[in-house]
Amino acid sequence: MTKSGKPRNPRNPRRLSTQLVRGGLSRSQHKETAEAIFLTSGFVYDSAAEADSRFAGTSPGYLYGRYANPTVRVFEERLIALEGPGAEECLAVGSGMAAVNTSMLANVKAGDRVLGARAMFASCLWILDTLLPRLGVEVVLVDGDDLDQWRDAAKKGVKLALLESPANPTLGAVDIQAVADIVHEAGGRLVVDNVFASPVLQKPFPLGADFVVYSATKHIDGQGRTLGGAVLASKANIDENIREFLRHTGPALSPFNAWVLLKGLETIELRVKKQCESAATAADALARHPKIERLFYPGREDHPHYAIHKKQMSAGGTLISFDVGGGRDGAWRFLDALEMIDISNNLGDSKSLATHPETTTHRRLTQEGRDRIGVKGGTIRLSIGLEDPADIVEDLVAALETV
Repeated sequence: MTKSGKPRNPRNPRRLSTQLVRGGLSRSQHKETAEAIFLTSGFVYDSAAEADSRFAGTSPGYLYGRYANPTVRVFEERLIALEGPGAEECLAVGSGMAAVNTSMLANVKAGDRVLGARAMFASCLWILDTLLPRLGVEVVLVDGDDLDQWRDAAKKGVKLALLESPANPTLGAVDIQAVADIVHEAGGRLVVDNVFASPVLQKPFPLGADFVVYSATKHIDGQGRTLGGAVLASKANIDENIREFLRHTGPALSPFNAWVLLKGLETIELRVKKQCESAATAADALARHPKIERLFYPGREDHPHYAIHKKQMSAGGTLISFDVGGGRDGAWRFLDALEMIDISNNLGDSKSLATHPETTTHRRLTQEGRDRIGVKGGTIRLSIGLEDPADIVEDLVAALETV
């Protein structure tokens, strides 16, 4: 207690930077400084009557690690605080794809109609073009930036729609508010995968999203340590289908991973802002280089969707997409010549990472499918880390000399 008699570390501090450090904090009787890790698979009850009331939902408390856990709950509450208005509830899961899968499967049944943007992570596309049709769900894919395609596709009705913005891997923008209006008018709900922007830079709920999903592996952890995911929505939307789906299908987040992600949330605002500054510097340097054939960075005015990105995002983000000369051979030569920047299909990490989408993240797509979303043989996706921006630029320029 403080001298005024108020408890220290209130659960709902006002300012974001404070919330990221102290939001949801609930200390045990030992008064530990850092959040406790409750590594337990289950919980016990003082009596059979208490167990009955817990399972009936008439008394508070935890039941089983697959349903909920105190450490996981602190992470969920802190992510709610970061996401802001519209995020009334959050349920954490074991990976980003578990979050996407949950948001889709929990909300549809055979005979429903789902819309999706073509440009997104290949595993998300697999759910749309392979898994859902197997379950009797009709799926229609559209070019995310073409609102007329969204309108035409929605004419026959929509149960659910999924989009990424910025989109993987060429960082195209989807007008979230415009698509949300179209989907809602058709009677559906919108799921936004916000992983590329991160909850620091983009807030989909005020733009009309009904569900927001994250791979917490990316910027939220952001240090290459662990997997995790999350689904956020209004309490009503979570309670309608999501909570029971997760309870009975079991993609639970481990308490240890939740604790690691909590530590990531403490620094996410500082990390993402620094990475955005360095990404802008690197994008400008690459744009001037004669061996760059095409470059996309949401914070640059030459991005074809700059106006939409500027409306939706508070900064240009941590990722850059560009094409080097020489097609696949040129791209591989460039990647192999990097001395500091690592070749990896991950992103949003404290270390700068580069990948070749054609042969990694988007290799399951047909050539026609890759052409449709702008993935070429020479396309590189670059995730900017926390190294000195001068070192990043020097490594990029030196590698380009080998192309």
